[in-house]
Amino acid sequence: MSSSQPLSARTALGRQPTLKAPQVLGNWVLWLEQRPQEKGRTTAMIRPWRQTNKPAKELTQAPANLRCRIHEYGGGPMAVALTGDKLLLTWIDDDDRCLWQQTWLGLSREDCAALTAETQPVRISAPGTWALGGGLIDQERQRWVGVMERDSRDHLVCVALNQNDQQPQLLHAADDFVGYPALSADGNKLAWVEWRQPAMPWDASELRCACLTPDGELTQVQTLAGSRPGAEQAISVFQPLWLPDGSLVVAEDSSGWWNLMRLADPLSGSNWERPWPMQAETAMPQWVFGMSTSAWDGEQLLAAICAEGRWQLKQLRGDGTISSVDQPFDDLADLHANGGRAVVIASSSSVGQGLLELELATGDWQHTPASEAALPIEAISCAEPLWFEGADGLRTHAWYYPPLGGASSETPLLVKSHSGPTAMARRGLSLGIQFWTTRGWGVVDVNYGGSTGFGRAYRERLNSGWGVVDVTDCAAAATALVEASKAHPERIAIEGGSAGGFTTLACLCFTDVFRAGACRYAVSDLKSLAFETHRFEAGYLDSLVGDWPEDQARYEQRSPLLHAQSIRCPVIFFQGLQDKVVVPEQTERMAAALRNNGLAVEVQTFAEEGHGFRDSEVKVQVLEETERFFRHHLGL
Repeated sequence: MSSSQPLSARTALGRQPTLKAPQVLGNWVLWLEQRPQEKGRTTAMIRPWRQTNKPAKELTQAPANLRCRIHEYGGGPMAVALTGDKLLLTWIDDDDRCLWQQTWLGLSREDCAALTAETQPVRISAPGTWALGGGLIDQERQRWVGVMERDSRDHLVCVALNQNDQQPQLLHAADDFVGYPALSADGNKLAWVEWRQPAMPWDASELRCACLTPDGELTQVQTLAGSRPGAEQAISVFQPLWLPDGSLVVAEDSSGWWNLMRLADPLSGSNWERPWPMQAETAMPQWVFGMSTSAWDGEQLLAAICAEGRWQLKQLRGDGTISSVDQPFDDLADLHANGGRAVVIASSSSVGQGLLELELATGDWQHTPASEAALPIEAISCAEPLWFEGADGLRTHAWYYPPLGGASSETPLLVKSHSGPTAMARRGLSLGIQFWTTRGWGVVDVNYGGSTGFGRAYRERLNSGWGVVDVTDCAAAATALVEASKAHPERIAIEGGSAGGFTTLACLCFTDVFRAGACRYAVSDLKSLAFETHRFEAGYLDSLVGDWPEDQARYEQRSPLLHAQSIRCPVIFFQGLQDKVVVPEQTERMAAALRNNGLAVEVQTFAEEGHGFRDSEVKVQVLEETERFFRHHLGL
């Protein structure tokens, strides 16, 4: 397209798949691909290492949809094992929520055309009133080991391979939540992460470990690191990783930063080493299973590390030295390595998400974008770091995207409040943002206090402060751009989804900075959220707002629904009717309250969508309708 043409919503959101969970399997690379044009269906793809001249092969044909529903947000639906010429693939299928298995032959040929299915897909777990996910393959015992959520409690379970419709067998019942099982190289030990309400896993969690008997039972279960809620020092752990020598590596944040530490003898539970201290993060909030920021390539430890919102790839050596892996991308996720090779989902401010394949010995790399470039390089607005004085006078970060042609004091501005709220505004190319910048808008994506990627103290700014700190920071980011003559004060809109939708509504309630708002499945009533939301986030508000009912007044002071009369600008809402996190009634009540103010309010609902829209047609409609609404009500 020409650099002078605005990017269409359909080009921005209608065709680009989302890549997840890549793995190096010998001379092959395997990954998951979520396809918006197939209503968000996720499938498994494979091709020979760094061979992009031929199409990749789809291993899980429609209607198979690889999706886990544990804790509503899911993650980790696939587990694989490679033995010689044979690939074993297991997955959770969203149709029946069961575990499926299939084996493929022909991997020694390094040619997709040579891959043949040895078996047809077989369902190996029986349907039941539970959810499965976050698993791995225990090859020695020929079983899948993973997490089962049942009766408001998590369990480590196993399912034997090559048997149909079995009941999952219990290995360990957690007190509350469990995830991230990791099997040692000799198959004799299992490590995992546990946490308990009201803590979220990034607040306080524990690294646990057990020995495995020849029959696969867990013995000598012990806690190796981390903390429980109420401990003198709250510590979070992330992604246990076994090294071939039997030592165990995990990220933990007792220093104030998620850094990797290593335990030579996991059975001792002591003598942790911290050879790589840094003021940077080597972990992410565990909203979903399957995330990975560290990997062993066969000879060395690799880590994706975030400093001031930018990700880098580092090599961490046993002597404590750290060196950078030379590659041009600064938004990285889902790192995996094997045999001197690494693969990671990578993007930058000017290059879209894709598979980055690295030969670590030579430094050679290849990046394969998930889809063709939708914009010429000269039409892309690259993220610029914006530091400003936020809540309590603290230095706060955002990514600012100037409009095509440059900003002026007449430029409309869109403020984005990310979800979570414990998440982060990332720097990778977002066509959803470019949709606005090619239309003459500036966009500021705010890493308000509480965001990840800037250390624990930054993350804890939001403790008891949700609805105040985030609101102050979003308003301050917009004000900073107005004062810099990069935005017009009467042309500022704000949008967000989920927790970002709450921040959007609170900004409209409690500041006079914004002139229009758009909310996707937005929290509007904190009391209702505390009592109606799903199990995973049932205790989240204890830290974000306060204890109920002791802090009831605080809940009422910050709930936009109870202060709807303070909103004086138009708002558009988008709501999935299958949402179990923010139930549709919240949106209905908020919209009704605003209509009673005589405001221009629109509500658009989607019968088949839940919390987070997956269908490309829905995403396109939401973006187009948001832009139409803003243009009309801001007089653009």
